[in-house]
Amino acid sequence: MGVGQRVTFAAAVVFVVGGWTSAPVGAPNTAADALARLKAGNAVFVANPEAPLAIDAARRTALATSQAPFATILSCADSRVPPEVVFHAGLGDLFVVRAAGNVTDRAVLASVEYGAEHLHVPLVVVMGHESCGAVKAAAETPVDKSLGPNLDYLLKEIRPSVIATASTPEASRLRAAILRNVEETVNDLAAKSAILKGLWEKGSVTVVGAYYELSSGKVYFSEPATVPVGVASR
Repeated sequence: MGVGQRVTFAAAVVFVVGGWTSAPVGAPNTAADALARLKAGNAVFVANPEAPLAIDAARRTALATSQAPFATILSCADSRVPPEVVFHAGLGDLFVVRAAGNVTDRAVLASVEYGAEHLHVPLVVVMGHESCGAVKAAAETPVDKSLGPNLDYLLKEIRPSVIATASTPEASRLRAAILRNVEETVNDLAAKSAILKGLWEKGSVTVVGAYYELSSGKVYFSEPATVPVGVASR
């Protein structure tokens, strides 16, 4: 894991809810624009979850030969946390990478690198969520108990976040571990990927942490993270 940095989550920004449509393929995009679109889309989902998504035959055809997503979302694989729905996004809007506990193995890192370097996506959001089963399993499974080599690997990657928050009061301990796991994943993007670290240092990519609340549908965002100090990429 990378050197820990504090990722503080603020209350979700409130937006006036209205119609929400996808930008044209290839539309100009900055990290600030992308984050604003995510917040606005989430506000639509919270207030009016049945609002139709921007999915139609015309856009499907327009995307047949190219893509220009405005944000990369690295999130848990949990079935209750579909980023396109949570952010009320349409076809081609989001470059989504999902793995249980948002753990960064090499395939996950390569996917995020592709979005940043080849698709020029300016914003990477690492999103944890309420009641994450992967983090809960890491907290409850004894270290000496094997669940098989693949699950053992997953829990090993998450356990440092559980250990770091062990002194948190029990009522909020799981949430604290989930937020810490988001922080560690943010750090891992720089610690494990020279490509992402370089783009981050140049300002070509902005990285933000997020926390999805299952019960309300709200997403809480951190401030943009700084490149972790003292992290050696590989």
